[in-house]
Amino acid sequence: MNDPTTVLIVDDHALFREGLKELLESDGGIVVVGQAGDSKGAVALAAEHKPHVVLLDVEIPGDEVTTTVSRIQAVSPRSEVIILSMYDGAYLVQNLLAQNIRGYLLKSVGRVELLGAVHAARTDHDRVVLAVSRESLAQVQPARGNPLSAREQQVLELVAEALSNRQIAHRLHLTEATVKRHLRNIFVKLGAVSRVDAVNKAVAASLVKPPSSHP
Repeated sequence: MNDPTTVLIVDDHALFREGLKELLESDGGIVVVGQAGDSKGAVALAAEHKPHVVLLDVEIPGDEVTTTVSRIQAVSPRSEVIILSMYDGAYLVQNLLAQNIRGYLLKSVGRVELLGAVHAARTDHDRVVLAVSRESLAQVQPARGNPLSAREQQVLELVAEALSNRQIAHRLHLTEATVKRHLRNIFVKLGAVSRVDAVNKAVAASLVKPPSSHP
């Protein structure tokens, strides 16, 4: 993948935007294609530029952040949204994860972590990056029962059978993008880092049956 990762920065502080732009473009593989200071501008620039990644401040003027995320996804389906925030309330994090954001980062994160999250948002479609407090992370992780939706469980059962995303999509009459979104949600809910890890954790929790190849 030789073409640069394009990024839209959304924050109501111009000085922060400029500093973030300089940091991102120092990477060499990232180009900032636009900056917005409110939700309306964010949606308009997302529609115009179709960036790979949108770095979205959680408290920008205008619409609620959850509404802004939905509108960005509607006008630019390829854009992956990473939330930047000064705080990490568990309820808000949970709601945004349900909207398939690709990351939730506190503004205290370092350069390496931020750049890694931006690159992962474009290249690693199964990864969700969370840089939040331990307390908040504990609250967004399910504590008991089956945390998976019926569809997520269907997807994971087929993953356990070693089917590819394409095969799962065909079996369930879904698009591959939808299967990937379900997998991202599964990883977050189970605290998994890979397909194998998700299956192992689901088997251990009796959420899915062990793969038939296992004794």
